[in-house]
This record gives sequence, structure tokens and C-alpha cells, in this order.
Amino acid sequence: MEVIETEIKGLLIIKPRVFADARGYFFESYNQDVFKKHGIDVNFMQDNQSLSSSNVLRGLHFQAPPFAQGKLVRVITGAVLDVAVDIRKESPTYGKHVALELNEENKTMFYIPPGFAHGFLTLRDQTIFSYKCTNVYNKESEGCVLWNDPDLGIDWNCPNPILSEKDISGTPFKSFSSPF
Repeated sequence: MEVIETEIKGLLIIKPRVFADARGYFFESYNQDVFKKHGIDVNFMQDNQSLSSSNVLRGLHFQAPPFAQGKLVRVITGAVLDVAVDIRKESPTYGKHVALELNEENKTMFYIPPGFAHGFLTLRDQTIFSYKCTNVYNKESEGCVLWNDPDLGIDWNCPNPILSEKDISGTPFKSFSSPF
């Protein structure tokens, strides 16, 4: 596995070593020892998976302490534009984001530690998105930052995504009070 640090401390891009032949492919999507070696010393407690049509945008979500979650995300089939926004108040990169394409071809994974709002836009129909979480979901701890807030400057390259009511009514960044 190749682990690549991003410009925001804690966000890591993970490129697995893929073994492919005429039969198909094989790769390790998680190896605790390898992750620990790269500073990801966490216990994953919950796995989630979603199926979405093209242009579905989910985010920007987070879980507040004490139910804060780190996530290891990847695409099984299809493609997404995946975005993580730093919402750690004392961070020099507070309000900055990293965006990258995750798809079934590149098999790239993204590790997002607690203290980030996360979202993704599906780029293809029938996209299956998978994520491992370091904590269990808690409804009272969920939060949502407005996906298209101009202060965040995220280029989703999709003027009219399909959104849930929760995502439409996310908190504008200027009035957001981070719990991190």
C-alpha cells in the first residue's frame, strides 16, 4: 500500500497494491499493521455502504464528540468526487478542503480522521460507496455543513445535484460552531 499525505494534516490518500490478471483482481483494502505503521492507529467499529444514482450529493456530514468518527472510504463500483473539510477550530487549515476522485478503476481510498466534515458526489449511476467508521452512528451527534457554502469554495462541478432535505438545510460555514 502507498500512503500519501495531503496538504491537510491527518487526511491520507491510500493506494492499495492491486494484483490483476485474466481472472480479475485482488487487493487488501485494510491491514491493521500497515495502517498503524502510517499513523492510523484506530479501531473500526462500524461499516456502512450506500448505493446512489449519478449526481447524488451526500454531505457535508460529521459526528460530534463523543461520537466523532474517523472514516476509511472507497468506491466499490462507480465513481465519486470525495471531499473532506477541516473543521478543527485550532487547525491552521480550518475551513480548507481536499477533494479527489475515488472510483472502481483506481481503487484509491481516503482516510478522514475525526474533526472533518465529509461528503461525496456520485459521478456515475449505480455507484456503491463503502466506509469504515471508528465510532458508531449517533443521531443526536450528527451535524451537516452546507455543501455549497461559498466560503468553502468547493468545486463540485455539478450545478444541480440530487440532495436530501438534511443536506439542503446544512449550516452555513460563517454561522457554524465547530464542536472540534
